[in-house]
Amino acid sequence: MTSPASLSIPRSLFVFSVLYGGMTCIAGVLGNKQVSVGPLSVESGIFAFLLLVVMSSAMAELHGRHVANRLVRFGFIPLIFAICLFELVLALPASPSMEPARLEGFQLVLSQSPRLMVAGIIAYGVSQTLNVTIFEALRRGSGGMLWLRGAIAGVLSQAVDTLIFISLAFYGVFPIGELMLGQMIAKVTLSAVLVPPLIYLFVWIGRKLDAKG
Repeated sequence: MTSPASLSIPRSLFVFSVLYGGMTCIAGVLGNKQVSVGPLSVESGIFAFLLLVVMSSAMAELHGRHVANRLVRFGFIPLIFAICLFELVLALPASPSMEPARLEGFQLVLSQSPRLMVAGIIAYGVSQTLNVTIFEALRRGSGGMLWLRGAIAGVLSQAVDTLIFISLAFYGVFPIGELMLGQMIAKVTLSAVLVPPLIYLFVWIGRKLDAKG
């Protein structure tokens, strides 16, 4: 019989897994708004995706590449469930008492074409796996230069994410060169600025959680 102790997992892995699943679901919803960050214009889902990058890197640092890659793969589960629920709710008839303006806004924000959904899923899987792979490939010895490994992995993975998503979602619909360049510059810049300090923060939080045993 398996003992309860053998079923336990590190607290950091449990907490970050819950947060990770939530970010995979909310990123697509946030992406419906374009925000200005100084001179940059970017879809706001980038902030959720950057947290995914940070958490997968932090898991690689704390628990190794295999655990981080498993976290990325499990991230498909809440993402696909959320998409299915969106489609179900959109297909159900609205209550007659619902305000027309609220209904219109709901439909506009949550209704995405299957092409966009597929593009998002593929871009997520490739970019997050690439992030973990690069982050771990840059590890030397005891694993120093955490900020540099995180920055390089975050920048490259977000560039690939942008390339894949925009190509799959919009190629043939309209010229994508300007959109892709603008989004890539914005995402790469934000990754370089935000990922390094956030990785230090999440690794610190993870070690604190695990120290409580």
